[in-house]
Amino acid sequence: MGNKQEELEATVLLESYDLVAITETWWAESHDWSAAINGYKLFRRDRQGRRGGGVALYIKKWIECEELSLKNSHESVESLWVRIGDQGNKGNLVVYYRPPDQGEPIDEAFSLQLQDALCSQALVLLGDFNHPNICWKTRTVSCRQSRRLLECIEDNFLSQVIDSPTRGDAILDLLVTNELIDDVKIGGSLGCSDHTLVEFTVLRDMGQAKSKIRTLNFRKANFQLFKELVHREITLRDKGAEQSWQIFKDAFHRVQELLIPRCKKSGNKGKRQAWMS
Repeated sequence: MGNKQEELEATVLLESYDLVAITETWWAESHDWSAAINGYKLFRRDRQGRRGGGVALYIKKWIECEELSLKNSHESVESLWVRIGDQGNKGNLVVYYRPPDQGEPIDEAFSLQLQDALCSQALVLLGDFNHPNICWKTRTVSCRQSRRLLECIEDNFLSQVIDSPTRGDAILDLLVTNELIDDVKIGGSLGCSDHTLVEFTVLRDMGQAKSKIRTLNFRKANFQLFKELVHREITLRDKGAEQSWQIFKDAFHRVQELLIPRCKKSGNKGKRQAWMS
C-alpha cells in the first residue's frame, strides 16, 4: 500500500465508506504513522518475518466494533476478525489473504477459524482467496484444496456473491456471507494494482457505539422531598446576594445527587419531537 496510501485515503473520504477491507498491505511498524485515516478505526494484521501480505480493516468510528481473539488462531493465517454490533445483534466481519502457495495445514487452520466465527449468526468474509480453479457458476473444482473451501462454504449455508473476474480472467477476490448483499460493483483499481475494486452494500443497520455518558433522570425524581430537603439546608439570613446564591447552589447540587437517579444518555434516534403550541 506504500505508493497507494494517499489515493486510498482520498477515495475512502470521498466515497465515505462505512467499512474498507484491504489485502496485501505490505505494512510494517514503520507505517504506523501513515496508515491512519481521519474518522476511521484501523484494525490490521501485518505479515511477520518476511515481506508482503498483510490485511487491514478501516471502520467508521461511530460503528460499535471489536477485534476478536479466536481460540483456533494460527500465526501463519493472514486473517483479521472483527465483530460488528447493530441493534442488539452481532455479526462478524473477516478479511482474509491466502498466498498462492499456501499449504493444506494452513488452509485447514483457517477452516477451523471459520467454524469458530460461524457461532455468530451473521458473517461477511471477504479477501483474496487465490483459488482460480473454482468455477463459481457450475460449483466445480479441479484440485483438493479448492474443493475443501467450496465444501466448507456449502456445508455452512454460505453464499459467494462475486460472479465477475477480479484479476485478469480469474475470480480471486471473494465475498462469502450469510447476509443480504446488494449493489455489488466490480471495477476500477487502486493505483497500478492488477486487482479490481469490489463495492457492495450490506442490508442491515449498523449500530452506533453505546454511549457511556450518564445523565439525570428527572422522570424518576421525587420533587416534593427534593423541595423539602433544599429548604431545610438553606439559611440565608443576613447573607449577601453572592453568598446566598452560592449557598443555594451548593444545597441544590447536594440534594440533586442524593435524590435524582442517573441513566445512560440516549441518542437522537427515536426521540419525540418537541411540543409546540
